[in-house]
Amino acid sequence: MSDRRKILVTCPPMLGLIEEFANDFEAKGLDFVTAPVVQVMTEAELIDMLPAHDGWIIGDDPATAAVLEAGAAGKLRAIVKWGVGVDNVDFDAAGRLGLRSTNTPGVFGPEVADLAMNYVSGLARFSFFIDREIRQKCNWPKPAGISLANKNVGLVGFGDIGRNTAKRLLAADMRVVVYDPFFNAVKGMEVTRARWPEGLSELDFLVFTAPLNDQTRHMLHRGLLDQVKPGVRIVNVGRGPVIEEQALTDGLKNGVIHSVGLDVFEEEPLSADSPLRAYPYNIFGSHNGSNTVDAVRRVSRMAIDIIGGYLEDE
Repeated sequence: MSDRRKILVTCPPMLGLIEEFANDFEAKGLDFVTAPVVQVMTEAELIDMLPAHDGWIIGDDPATAAVLEAGAAGKLRAIVKWGVGVDNVDFDAAGRLGLRSTNTPGVFGPEVADLAMNYVSGLARFSFFIDREIRQKCNWPKPAGISLANKNVGLVGFGDIGRNTAKRLLAADMRVVVYDPFFNAVKGMEVTRARWPEGLSELDFLVFTAPLNDQTRHMLHRGLLDQVKPGVRIVNVGRGPVIEEQALTDGLKNGVIHSVGLDVFEEEPLSADSPLRAYPYNIFGSHNGSNTVDAVRRVSRMAIDIIGGYLEDE
């Protein structure tokens, strides 16, 4: 290797601990370049920056065909999508351009499931609402919540995140109904399989952990509002467009939906004028479900190892 390879890092959680990984990059003979990013970079920014780099560790940025073509026309030879979700990466274009590419599969299940369970409990017991009332208004509210035991919860997606979420829901003595066309039973995990959208009228909670693809986009839409159980609480820790956001707004407005806990949205960050903000029992996250220091360290080192291996073969 005549000169050192440069790796552009655009993943915010990894960037937050980037100095911890200096020795990992050094061990692979790589130099890292930190991108000026809060959530995602734009196509134009990436098209400008990427050609000067040999590798790219991607966050939720638009790794479109146009972006990858610009990179491949320069020095870019390998990409790794940090994390599990891949809907923002055109892997077909990467293959066509001869870019070595992958994600870091099978990670973050426990971390994202922890957050999903946090949202389920928070919606049930109004804990986030109570905290805001005490902090911001000096109130002392005592809303009556609902118990989790014996409640019916629909779990959309039964991959790594879904299975870990099911463990936590079952530990709370909830009855779990799984919606996943690729369902595989797990020994000792007593869940019921159903075909979407069967049985919505019986569910007290809906928890979405599914990835985004053509089949899952807008799975929950306005046309299903007349099927859900009045007062249902909805959690999404998967991808925002799995739920039609207007359906949430309509359901909250007419009282069919009690409240929502969302770590992801159709458009991120959540706009200042979003009608979802008007409902005080809602819980909002910043697409941050996987972001624990333990997980970031583990997955970042995995990504460095993968991209270093790709470039060693160049």
